[in-house]
Amino acid sequence: MKLSVCRYDEQRDRADWESLCARAPMANLLHTRRFLSYHGERFEDQSLIARDEAGTLRAALPAARLPHQPDCVVSHPGASFGGVIQDGSLLGEDLLQLLSDMAKDLAAAGFRVLRYKAVPTIYQRWPVQDDLYALVRLGATLYRRDLSSCIAVDARREPSARRQRSLRKARNAGVTVRQDMTSLEAFWAVLCETLRSRHGTQPVHTLDEIRLLAARFPDDILLVVAELAGQVEAGVLLFNSPAVSHAQYIASSETGNACCALDAVFEHCIAQTGSTGRRYFDFGISNEEEGRRLNTGLYRFKSEFGGGGATHDFYELALD
Repeated sequence: MKLSVCRYDEQRDRADWESLCARAPMANLLHTRRFLSYHGERFEDQSLIARDEAGTLRAALPAARLPHQPDCVVSHPGASFGGVIQDGSLLGEDLLQLLSDMAKDLAAAGFRVLRYKAVPTIYQRWPVQDDLYALVRLGATLYRRDLSSCIAVDARREPSARRQRSLRKARNAGVTVRQDMTSLEAFWAVLCETLRSRHGTQPVHTLDEIRLLAARFPDDILLVVAELAGQVEAGVLLFNSPAVSHAQYIASSETGNACCALDAVFEHCIAQTGSTGRRYFDFGISNEEEGRRLNTGLYRFKSEFGGGGATHDFYELALD
């Protein structure tokens, strides 16, 4: 298939890009311009598109210059993962030619390195890893691999005895669980305190950014909270895609920890994942220090709900 690669233009290409995301088997909200544009001027966009001879948009690469390293372009620095999105018709050598052409375009623009955040296989509606084959053929190397815990809802392992005891404790304590975006501010206060007290950090997103994104994706960004005596004590903010329900933020207060409120929240989320037809509930990665260290306690906690390991891979391609 003959494709013409060029730079993405916001006015000309936005509608076609969003249409491509809707039908691409590897795409989710992180690939959309509605999501990427919330960053505003934080990143210098370098996205590429590819059209066929009839002018139809067949593929795109969300990308931006890496801040503080001007010769490096990332797909995408403002998202957990990026990579080529395509309509599923580009196979084998098609992807090799496409990525080769995109690499040449980026090299001509002065970039020396492409960092490629591959879409984990669990997020694909059907297997589409032709891009990874093409990357290796072009000389790319795997420079980072993160580990996530996820549950296949139709093949879930039995939760550990500890998780079963904790769920009973939450229910006996009177914990109630509900899906409710109106509790976002209360949950955010719990989240900020959790991150501050345990890790000395703060959320990647601000509360206003999450409000903006939730307004743009009302069906995909959801909040599930646990309450005790009318107070929000724990919760999970979900980023949903066609195949996966992903726990973007997880938090519990000291009161929530004492009554195991998160166990009740996760059981609700896992059940909801299955009822919506999604195949996986993804707890997210448990890596620290840019993937160089695994938080084994956190990973064990997540896995005890009946999950297994899924990898998130990062490739680097020299643009010579």
